[in-house]
Amino acid sequence: MKKKNLKKKGSQNNFSKLSVFQNQKYKFKKKCPLSGKGAPAVDYKNIKLLKRYISENGKILPSRITSVSQKKQRILSLSIKRARNLALL
Repeated sequence: MKKKNLKKKGSQNNFSKLSVFQNQKYKFKKKCPLSGKGAPAVDYKNIKLLKRYISENGKILPSRITSVSQKKQRILSLSIKRARNLALL
């Protein structure tokens, strides 16, 4: 015989309880590690920083994985491409 999963009538998961007007317990977006106080400067000469945002295959990691803002992601990809041209990476 097959077992049926019985749900209680009032039960909801945490995400369906979230509302626009409630205080948010869950923060879905991380802050950008390259912007803010004490953040490292993105430059094509800063090889240690650029290597953190490149995969093992040499591809640039997307911002949804690294949680970098769009503005900094453009600067980051431009500096990675410059470093590749100059054979620093």
